[in-house]
Amino acid sequence: MPDLKGKTLLITGASRGIGLAIALRAARDGANVTIAAKTTDPHPKLPGTIHTAAAAVEEAGGKALALAVDIRDESQIADAVRKTVETFGGLDVLVNNASAISLTGTLETPMKRFDLMHQVNVRGTFACSQAAIPHLAKAPNPHILNCSPPLNLEARWFAPHVAYTMAKYGMSLCVLGMAEELRPAGIAVNALWPRTVIATAAVRNLLGGDATIRGSRTPEIMADAAHAILTRPSRACTGNFFVDEDVLRAEGVTDLSPYQTVPGAELIPDFFL
Repeated sequence: MPDLKGKTLLITGASRGIGLAIALRAARDGANVTIAAKTTDPHPKLPGTIHTAAAAVEEAGGKALALAVDIRDESQIADAVRKTVETFGGLDVLVNNASAISLTGTLETPMKRFDLMHQVNVRGTFACSQAAIPHLAKAPNPHILNCSPPLNLEARWFAPHVAYTMAKYGMSLCVLGMAEELRPAGIAVNALWPRTVIATAAVRNLLGGDATIRGSRTPEIMADAAHAILTRPSRACTGNFFVDEDVLRAEGVTDLSPYQTVPGAELIPDFFL
């Protein structure tokens, strides 16, 4: 089976949640992982920092580089890419995982929050990709993976939270365009999204607490799906909007119950599907 041993990944928003799970899955192969996130000190409501994440990566068998990065700042992004390449000798994978969310209607969305979502989700994804591409082009199997949904223009996905939907779809539009743009260079650009709600701190704090967590799957399902995508040949796997359970079923995984936070609980579908 192909693995990520010796590969170098830069993962944004990797101090916790899905980003950290992807980092740990790669670490178990013996990968090098740059943890690029803002949290350097413990947060009262959000577990994990770049330092605890880096320690977990090392414990799992990988090599880690913890970098405090605000992806709204292109100079910090450039420094993160440069330090990654200097430390590990190259860059094989970029995972654009960092995201901001506000499930609010038009009148309830302050422009400051609108700007944050678009600066982190869309601009951050674009800027990180832009900085990484010259180095990815030198890798034997380069991948960009955006944690963003399939493009679905049904009004029901816009009406309740149009600003957030626009911001997440902006990440998906990057996949649509960059996959074709970078095809000649052999750089794969794909999206990955969960079929169900994923049990993260953000879900617990924003989407209904313990009741929502009960109907969720663990971040490991996204990590295992990401691993399957990132080990595929980049020239033969690009421009896809993957859903986690579909990826795993294609890999021969028939029992997804181990990913449930509460065995047998009714699963809650995620947005946009």
